Amino acid sequence: MSLSASALKVQQALNTIGLTLEVVELPGSTRTAQEAAQAVGCQVGQIAKSIIFQALASHRPILVIASGPNRVNEKVIEELVGEAIGKADADFVRQRTGFVIGGVPPIGHSEHLESFVDRDLLVYQEIWAAAGTPHAVFRLTPGDLLRMTSGIVIQVT
Repeated sequence: MSLSASALKVQQALNTIGLTLEVVELPGSTRTAQEAAQAVGCQVGQIAKSIIFQALASHRPILVIASGPNRVNEKVIEELVGEAIGKADADFVRQRTGFVIGGVPPIGHSEHLESFVDRDLLVYQEIWAAAGTPHAVFRLTPGDLLRMTSGIVIQVT
């Protein structure tokens, strides 16, 4: 089965760093953590959702990869990055990552993103992440996630 352009971009990024993980495109939406968990048959906590924030002074993109049910405490992120942040809008996300909201993967972005990984994801043997579109995902381990993002592990809640 051939992948859409965005999903293929994620597959190529995984291959480039030597991870033998497989991007799959599903008929149902994986836009939300709940939808993704239902589509792949896992717990919502196993969904590694990529949320893009914008640092308000420097305008740099910040990637937070949170466990599905967790809500990111923005004050925690602000302390870590040293400035106020806000949720990025759809145009900012597409411009800075190369992907649409609901499909932002943890790898393959247009530019380097300062990344933070939710400690709660580390309790699972396998997790699932978006792969470039609201219908594409891939299975990985928390170790794979840390390797591909070089993310700092934090408690996001």
